[in-house]
Amino acid sequence: MVFEIWAEKYRPKKFEEIINQEHVIKRVESFVKEKNLPHLLFAGPAGTGKTTTALVIARTLYGQSWRQNILSLNASDARGIDVIRGRVKDFARTKPIGDVPFKLIILDEADAMTSDAQQALRRTMEDFSDITRFILIANYSSKIIDPIQSRCVVFRFRAMSDEHVKKFIERIAKNEGLKIEKGGIEAIIDIAEGDLRRVCNLLQAAASITDKINANVIYDVASLARPEDIKEMISQAIEGKFAKAREKLIELIVKQGLAGEDIVKQIYKEVFNLKIPDSKKMEIIKEVGEHEFRISEGGDPQIQIAALLAKISYIAKA
Repeated sequence: MVFEIWAEKYRPKKFEEIINQEHVIKRVESFVKEKNLPHLLFAGPAGTGKTTTALVIARTLYGQSWRQNILSLNASDARGIDVIRGRVKDFARTKPIGDVPFKLIILDEADAMTSDAQQALRRTMEDFSDITRFILIANYSSKIIDPIQSRCVVFRFRAMSDEHVKKFIERIAKNEGLKIEKGGIEAIIDIAEGDLRRVCNLLQAAASITDKINANVIYDVASLARPEDIKEMISQAIEGKFAKAREKLIELIVKQGLAGEDIVKQIYKEVFNLKIPDSKKMEIIKEVGEHEFRISEGGDPQIQIAALLAKISYIAKA
């Protein structure tokens, strides 16, 4: 279930409202004050404020006319060379409205653009740099070709700390009148992994069910297994109780309807908490990676995870 209402509602509108990215904001704000913005490349994990920072730049530069002076595209949807030669080039060649000498083109998820589209974009960035600036947003900057990277000032966004995520959750809970138990907060922090957009989506989904939110509600709306269920399943495999471990797996997949890929990822996280030698953890992680690959290639999740549990049991006894 995906929501965007709260994510947009709690999106910062000013530089000072952006969380945990002071190393980026300080430099970007100085460019904006001088109205002398270079091409920018924002890279980093999802939900850390990359798109928000680009929109704050636009609001600060253009004021009320910011929408007329930007073209915002999600490059994962519009990622072909025709889009670059058409919409992007047509917008880039027109003059801005107001006293700022350039317009902005924001390309979100630019790392999803094809190689041909990136080559065309490189030329467009060169030809219209006097009246247009580009802000490229990517989770993985390595997927942006070197000629584009060399034309941009690169900023790397940090993942949110648990403390920042907790404060964000408490802020939303207070504004929305929600009651969240400590376990619910910990569950959100564990699932979101520093992604504030996902925090908003989890809270909004949970609030649509109840205004008293605990860990069980969060794991239900996230369609993930509870950590104690995963821990129990692995522990049974390590103790040699393979039949019981398999029963738990069937309960997770069949009765709870959880995805095999998600269960494997949760097994991966739980392995590091096991009280076994590091050498055995290394062997188990190797097997987790192998079986995750098999599932991604079309293997039956139930069979592959059962095989993984069997391998964990074998490694533990060795």
